[in-house]
Amino acid sequence: MPYKRVLVKISGEAMQAPDGYWLDPQILSGVAADIARATAAGFEIALVVGGGNIIRGARMSAAGWIDRATADSMGMLATVMNSLALETALNAAGVPARTMSAVSMPTICETYARQPALHHLDKGQVVVLAGGTGNPFFTTDTSAVLRAAELRCDAVLKATQVDGVYSADPKKDPSAVRYERLTHDEAISRDLKVMDTAAFALAREQALAIIVGCVHPPSSILAILEGTAPSTVVAP
Repeated sequence: MPYKRVLVKISGEAMQAPDGYWLDPQILSGVAADIARATAAGFEIALVVGGGNIIRGARMSAAGWIDRATADSMGMLATVMNSLALETALNAAGVPARTMSAVSMPTICETYARQPALHHLDKGQVVVLAGGTGNPFFTTDTSAVLRAAELRCDAVLKATQVDGVYSADPKKDPSAVRYERLTHDEAISRDLKVMDTAAFALAREQALAIIVGCVHPPSSILAILEGTAPSTVVAP
């Protein structure tokens, strides 16, 4: 695939332990090792990690006991926790990594700014982007596409628990078909739930490719980027 600088979006649920604990150390170290192999192969990697393994702001708000803006702020803090864990795992795997948060917390991590982030990427560091956009009502999918556009990435890789975009939920419908390639317009018009509409619309505006694949073995981030693992490409 003709991609060199890629923003990898990892869901928080992908790092959750089978017993429901918010973080599985084996999955975390496996993801870090996978990213280490990708950087060794020449890919430049930025990361956005969700916080759904800890809290989902929209779901908490829907329960009716907390307002959406506050719940989303709590979700942003969850992404910082996941990002710090991933940064630590990457450093342990020999990959220089730095967490940058859209929510300023200078005693914990660096505050996100575009030019320093570009500088870190140019130096070969992995940048872990926490805190979403820093604003409520925006998902981490939208944050991933926004940061990818800002940081001159060639594509967004959404590393999920399934190996691409399907016509229906493959866990519920055995006849569901995996798409090899879609346009942004097709993804939006078919209401495919792999990313929210705002993320797809921004990617369409920026002519930014979105790749969807599975983060878990036998697939891997490196295999998806090299085109040897199943995936779906959403592109103009």
